[in-house]
Amino acid sequence: MIQATPIEESAIEFSGYANANGSVGVRTHLLILNLTGLTEMAARRASAVLPGSVLVSFPYGMGMVGDDLAASVRLLSGLARHPNAGAIVLVSADRTRLDQISAALADDGRPNQAFCLDAVGHDALALSHRIASAGARLMRVASASRRKPFASGSLCLGVECGLSDPTSGIAANRLIGAVTDRVLAAGGTVILGETLEWLGVEDELTVRAMKPEVAKAIKEAVTRREALALDNGVDLTGINPNRRNIEEGLSTIEEKASGAIAKSGTAPIEGVLAHGEAPSGPGLWLMDQPSYSPESLTGFAAAGAQLALFSTGSGNSYTSALMPTIKITANSETAQSLGTQIDFDCSALMSGADLNTAAAELMEHISSVASGMLTFGEILGEGAEVFSRFGEAL
Repeated sequence: MIQATPIEESAIEFSGYANANGSVGVRTHLLILNLTGLTEMAARRASAVLPGSVLVSFPYGMGMVGDDLAASVRLLSGLARHPNAGAIVLVSADRTRLDQISAALADDGRPNQAFCLDAVGHDALALSHRIASAGARLMRVASASRRKPFASGSLCLGVECGLSDPTSGIAANRLIGAVTDRVLAAGGTVILGETLEWLGVEDELTVRAMKPEVAKAIKEAVTRREALALDNGVDLTGINPNRRNIEEGLSTIEEKASGAIAKSGTAPIEGVLAHGEAPSGPGLWLMDQPSYSPESLTGFAAAGAQLALFSTGSGNSYTSALMPTIKITANSETAQSLGTQIDFDCSALMSGADLNTAAAELMEHISSVASGMLTFGEILGEGAEVFSRFGEAL
């Protein structure tokens, strides 16, 4: 069994971008944020002629209501303000939605422009041309930004796991937990999601809550997810854990959860966030959101995380489009067979390597990626953002 070791060195430095809104970026992308399904192809055409731009496209229309609408506005507003965007273009067929998300950038300070389909007489090709022309100019402005040194207390990390096996809980997630403790000790922020994977270990989380109301929110989040499954006649076995998890040796959600929460380290929990909600300050936060990795990563990105640490047992190629996503495994076979997917091999931990040494090495790797080194996901274009829906549309 791997034993936790004391934090010997919390602080690292990285070279990032000081944004006008006070956030710190680790990339300076041109973000093309499409807000309606009707304008997706126009935005996609424009992005294709702007190499290096990041397209994030919301594929739904104008009939959303209630909690579904509120969640979408929260996510889109958060993504528009993502720290890794050096400049932003908003695109929409719905002027009301365009105005809502533009309002999130009113005090942002970074260069941005907004385009609505009705302004070009509903000519999608003309819209593509306007986006591309404006995007080219904004990219040039963003490219003039220069990196400067920041301490690790400026980091906000999302921590995730996908296609886990026993090595994840035994080693990789415990390594992420050790890094979580180091980033928090330096004054940074870490967000853990995957609510369903708190099931069976919620008591371990509640004792770490900073306030009684936080403990209550943790229990209520888990209970609600469990009830969602039961009320819909869903047997979690085969879904979470999925068939591959079971084949690899994780047979119950409780067993999977005991390893998953290791990513949170040992720090007190500041609060429970809604899907895509930004933390109100530094520290460790839980995010009540879907457990499927693409949706989970997008929740972290909307909350302002600049980077994600993503452990896997069998391999999982999915990454965020906006956050460099560092893929980590403690499975030696996976590390060997997926040499252009795994960014950090910690399989030596399974043979008794020192956790503290591995944590220091991973911190240095995080510094390198935050300073500009590309992840395999970035190199191979694996990144995307995926949006959850929380109700019917009109």
